[in-house]
Amino acid sequence: MQTIPDNSSHWQLKDVIFLALIALFFGVIYQIWGFSYTFIAATPLKPFANDATLGVWLMAGPLAGRLIPKPGSATLGEFLAATIEMFLFSQWGAMNLVSGLIQGLGAEIGFASTKYRPRPKTNLFISALMMTILTFIWDLFQSGYLAYHLPMLALLFIIRFISTGFFAGILVNLIEKMVTKTGAIRK
Repeated sequence: MQTIPDNSSHWQLKDVIFLALIALFFGVIYQIWGFSYTFIAATPLKPFANDATLGVWLMAGPLAGRLIPKPGSATLGEFLAATIEMFLFSQWGAMNLVSGLIQGLGAEIGFASTKYRPRPKTNLFISALMMTILTFIWDLFQSGYLAYHLPMLALLFIIRFISTGFFAGILVNLIEKMVTKTGAIRK
């Protein structure tokens, strides 16, 4: 009889269900949050709309990485949330999949760098930094950021990092603490 060893790196059914719930919840949040982007983009603050609002769109990956500390959880969490956002008729359509993958990879680097150990401040900081860098590189080419001058690029990067650090770092850390207090997960 073959048995499955009790190894914490193996995915269990509860991990898959929890990941699906995170993706579903944030897919809906992402779709609703798109209206805030559209609102800001309709004002003279349009050049800053993407960077100021991006942090919310980066929350699923880090939260999945913190609540399910297993290889691939951050990437899958972000990618699946972006997929759900797309199926809810997101204004960005199939590009959500590319963005979700890039964002998820950035989050995954943060958790992989600490070998998925529970170090919230370290892995969330690295995760936020890497998501900021990877998404910014993506926007240099995809969103035409290369047309901006260096001071404007630096300002946009700083705004993006602050947004990402707040929503995908500080807020995710608070959400994780609240979820842990409920007893829904065990670490």
